[in-house]
Order: sequence, then C-alpha cells, then structure tokens
Amino acid sequence: MAAVTSPETSPQPRVYFQTPAGTTEEPEMPVRKQGRVTVKYDRKELRKRLNLEEWIIDQLTDLYDCEEEAIPELEIDVDELLDMPSDVERAARVKDLLVDCFKPTEDFVSELLDKIRGMQKLSTPQKK
Repeated sequence: MAAVTSPETSPQPRVYFQTPAGTTEEPEMPVRKQGRVTVKYDRKELRKRLNLEEWIIDQLTDLYDCEEEAIPELEIDVDELLDMPSDVERAARVKDLLVDCFKPTEDFVSELLDKIRGMQKLSTPQKK
C-alpha cells in the first residue's frame, strides 16, 4: 500500500511503500550469483585453461600448416597429461599424438609442458 505525504510536510510529494501487516522481513539486497561452472571451478583456472586451448589450436594450425577445421582429428587431453607422473611421459604422449605431423614438434611439446606446469586438473562436476 502506498502513502503520499502532504505538501505541507514536504516540499515534494513522496511515495512510501508499506509492507503487508504481519511481515517483518527486511528487503533483500540483490546478490549476484555465480554460474554453476564458476562455483565448481575457479574462474581464473578456467581462463587459464581456455587460453591454453586457444594456444594449442593456434600451434596445431601452424604445425599442420592448415586451417583449424582441417587439423587432423586428435585430442590433447590436458587433464590426462596432468595425471602423468613426469614430463618425460607427458612429452612422449604428446609426440605420439603428433605422429602424423611432418614439421618439428619439439618446441611445441616443450612450450606445452611449460604452460601446463602448475595447472590444476579440472574434474568432471558430479550431479547431486
């Protein structure tokens, strides 16, 4: 219910909204909720992962000397690499994936290992 003050008590009329009788709640301040993905994962870690994925695509485009759509079907699974105990095993896995590439891949492999060092594994979210 709205009540308007009289002009005698205030230079301009004001409208006040009253809460229904029996309600003593304070008005809630709007709270910005994070998306489900950013609640499960750290936003900064997601950004790092996205940047890494984009860098990998750019590098593969250069290595295979073609457009992104024409890159041979291969998947460099960063979580799989992070699960491996040593850089030697990681490097061997990436080189196995790039067996069809005729350009030298050593620089790509070493840069990739440098970039994933210190990253966190992103686990699959569990449904509740």
